[in-house]
Amino acid sequence: MPSIRFQALQSVANAEEKKIHGYGEKKITAIFASNVFTGRTMREHLSDEAYKSLMNSAKTGSRVDRRMADQVAAGMKSWAEERGVTHFTHWFQPLTGTTAEKHDSFFTIKSDGTAIELFDGDALIQQEPDASSFPNGGIRATFEARGYTAWDPSSPAFIMEAGSGKTLCIPTIFIAYNGESLDYKAPLLKSIAALDKAAVDVCHFFDKNVSKVTATLGWEQEYFVIDEALANARPDLMMCGRTLLGHGPAKGQQLEDHYFGSIPERVYAFMQDFEQESYKLGIPLRTRHNEVAPSQFECAPIFEECNIAVDHNTLLMDVMNKVAKRHKLKALLHEKPFAGVNGSGKHNNWSLATDTGVNLLSPGKTPRTNLMFLTFFVNTIKAVCDYDDLLRGAIASANNDHRLGANEAPPAIISVYIGKFLSDVLDEVETRVKEKFTEQDEVILKLDIHKQIPELLMDNTDRNRTSPFAFTGNKFEFRAVGSSANCASPMVVLNTIMAETLKQFKKDVDALTEKGDKKEIAVLQVLRDYITKSKKIRFEGDNYSAEWAEEAKRRGLNNFKTTPEALDAFVTEKGKQVFYDNGIYSKRELEARHEIMLEEYIKKVQIEARLLGYLATNHILPAAINYQNTLIQNVKGLKEIGLDKKTYKAQLNLVEVISGHIQNINDNVEAMLETRKKANEITDIHKRALKYCHEVKTYFDKIRYHADKLELVVDDKLWPLPKYRELLFMR
Repeated sequence: MPSIRFQALQSVANAEEKKIHGYGEKKITAIFASNVFTGRTMREHLSDEAYKSLMNSAKTGSRVDRRMADQVAAGMKSWAEERGVTHFTHWFQPLTGTTAEKHDSFFTIKSDGTAIELFDGDALIQQEPDASSFPNGGIRATFEARGYTAWDPSSPAFIMEAGSGKTLCIPTIFIAYNGESLDYKAPLLKSIAALDKAAVDVCHFFDKNVSKVTATLGWEQEYFVIDEALANARPDLMMCGRTLLGHGPAKGQQLEDHYFGSIPERVYAFMQDFEQESYKLGIPLRTRHNEVAPSQFECAPIFEECNIAVDHNTLLMDVMNKVAKRHKLKALLHEKPFAGVNGSGKHNNWSLATDTGVNLLSPGKTPRTNLMFLTFFVNTIKAVCDYDDLLRGAIASANNDHRLGANEAPPAIISVYIGKFLSDVLDEVETRVKEKFTEQDEVILKLDIHKQIPELLMDNTDRNRTSPFAFTGNKFEFRAVGSSANCASPMVVLNTIMAETLKQFKKDVDALTEKGDKKEIAVLQVLRDYITKSKKIRFEGDNYSAEWAEEAKRRGLNNFKTTPEALDAFVTEKGKQVFYDNGIYSKRELEARHEIMLEEYIKKVQIEARLLGYLATNHILPAAINYQNTLIQNVKGLKEIGLDKKTYKAQLNLVEVISGHIQNINDNVEAMLETRKKANEITDIHKRALKYCHEVKTYFDKIRYHADKLELVVDDKLWPLPKYRELLFMR
């Protein structure tokens, strides 16, 4: 009977491209947001009173009146039932890294036994899922299980299709009984509100007409696609999302021929399918292409408001996984599924937009004349400089540790790249005068402050692919975010530290104006001070180089190389204070989240350690011993017929080499098992995480080294796991 590996290879050989029903028959605009309760749909199903109430709530963040909620619920139900929906769910994002949903039917029975379809305002606004079974960091115990989901009117409801079923999904926050946040969305909404208020206050230095500032986000989702049968033949891919073993193929990405190359037809059909599903859900995908590594791809949408963009990315990852199954494919969202080729990130492109139509991070053609741009530009750099440890903590995970600093992605050192042109601008502001700005400086630098910023034909910045936080023309690109991450984590930090910095900026400017300085002069004086204080975070060179690590150390920049170290930033007094002062987290919530993130790290490393031990002892060693026995029988036969030992020297050497690798694998697996047992005995979760990080994980590479060496010598017919050349190049 053929091994599961060869069965999988046969399945790939027989795979056929799945035809996408209806794709291309309609324009994207004809299906876009067809499964979303949009403004146009609301107009059709809500009264004017209910419509205005809901739109006002979405715009201002005010609560929807309970009386109006009944009308909105009735309208949603009517719209959903027209599309064949029978159930609804509060769709939320607990701290598991995935979404959660509990479906309830519209069906109910009245007291007199009459069966009816019902969905009222109470069901729309609030539900009560069990809180104790989700990660909570000690906030809720099993005997205190109550938690609530609460409707987020700023993110529209949508219909999720799965097979023949359709469910009305209502985006919600998830909080504990006492109001503590237990999800990603609640803190994100708070950070957006804090940034809005702080940014509007600063905008009023330049334009009193601004009444709202919105954080915008455009994510770039990288992922791998491999054949499902091959993935199922790899227990590590099934359980961990990455390969724990596997020798690199002779050809990987070194020829750079996959990047922007022709998309394979089977993958192309998958892309068309998940794009179609995404369009129906209102996800504005715009771009698709091959990425650098073989079998690696990327998609990206048009920019949206931060909260909706986060919801859409979280939703997209779920859609991709479901659609891949239809095509007998496996979408891998892990940051580093394959050693030796590039991992996957999720670049977060962040900017700020006013309700007057201005992108606050768009420099226009002459940044020197745009004081409002310089204000928000410099404040962003200052925020990153002051809170680089929190940004590093926001992207920390067991998965991302494999990617950060691996000469393919930004390093663990947070720095800002702005390009030569804008560096010269900041240097000019910093050094124009030694003591005080003059009236002439004011005239030169404040031109066009109140005018709409013209569009650029060419960016004033180049690109630096090695920088973790780069300015790219009219936005900052946080490149260090991992591909499987929820975008809310880095966005909460970025919004919060920006809000804090802008609040301080306003205080500093007000202090100078109270002393008699003109407003524009005061702004310039404070900007110059901020430019000087944040200069150490700016770096224009190669972030991958060893020289930069040394230079960063001299500058006093942080370099947290592992997740347990990086996460500590959230429980420093400075870290707690900035979140507390801006109303994002209580100190208790931060401590709980720190514990949750450490626990998640431990569990992921623990699962990988268990799986690696299983693969080594149940797959690799039996194959190696089997082949070794074949060699021994061969040597015995040659010896029996009287051949000189020289004629089977190679076989003897192979037996010896294989024996060495077998022994090393066995010894390291046993040592890893003992180290893991000792780690599990540690009660302090931080110390336990460090034990897993610095001791248990050290055995991974040792075991892998010897297993990968065996892959090179063991008979291919006996090797049980699909090899890299098969995983990466067969679809």
